[in-house]
Amino acid sequence: MRNLSPASTGLVLTLASAGLYGMNTVFARLASFSGISGTSLVFYRVILMLALVGAAAALWRASLAVPPGERVALLVAGLATSVLGSAYLSSVAFVPVTVAVVVFYTFPVLIVLASPLVTDAPLTPGLLGIAGLALLGVGLVVGPAFGGLDPRGLGLAFAASVATAVQFFAVARAPRTGLIAKVLWIHVVVLPSAALLALGFGSLNAPGDLGLAPLAVALTIGGYVVGFALQLAALARSAPVVAGIAYCAEPVVSALSSAAVLGESLSGVQWLGGAILIAAIVLNVVGQHRRPASLRTEPLVEPIP
Repeated sequence: MRNLSPASTGLVLTLASAGLYGMNTVFARLASFSGISGTSLVFYRVILMLALVGAAAALWRASLAVPPGERVALLVAGLATSVLGSAYLSSVAFVPVTVAVVVFYTFPVLIVLASPLVTDAPLTPGLLGIAGLALLGVGLVVGPAFGGLDPRGLGLAFAASVATAVQFFAVARAPRTGLIAKVLWIHVVVLPSAALLALGFGSLNAPGDLGLAPLAVALTIGGYVVGFALQLAALARSAPVVAGIAYCAEPVVSALSSAAVLGESLSGVQWLGGAILIAAIVLNVVGQHRRPASLRTEPLVEPIP
């Protein structure tokens, strides 16, 4: 990528990150076929992430200080992140990957709808229209197959979506904490909370169990770690609106890879619903950067995993 401009490099990195995140759920579903739970995958990948982020902090001599007024916000963000990862990766054990991804990707809509309650951002007719469009897309994907879908999978995917919205608002309340410090302390909270979630539901696999599906586990955890590293590298090179739109490739990659690897398929109506949802997210990303700064909600397109 030496001959690429910083903006082009950022776009390539963002698309690569989105692609890895998109395939993450596919390999998590493969791991679930061997009895490896989503909460266990979150627990073990956080151990690796903490080691890597700690090494990065030492290498770059990054400050890990958290202002006193932002500690509660990061605690909430960590708890939300634990629910996000555990619920999302667990949902694909019960419903097809594409359905889980579509339900999960309602989180930008939830952020928009909740913003008037949490911030001073008004709920405009345009935002309501985008929210309605997104919900229509979800309805078209889930509706035709609703009778045959396990409600546990739908509930877990929606819980992950809600947790993502909570994470967004919590992280936004810690503006003075550096990025590496945020990532480190959020994962410090995720580790014990993910373990408690797994133990509470009796789904924490022993380390030896990971050998039941070594390739799926390696690709799930490795894809997450590499995707996150690429996401951080892209942050300094991509314009927010470009990165936001590029991350809309994640559900597309999930759908295509689930069809190729798992043999999952959707009807024409369901594909239309997925396209409508992605269009709504793109409209929201573009629209928020055209609003006055005081009215922006800056909804995340890619959460802290």
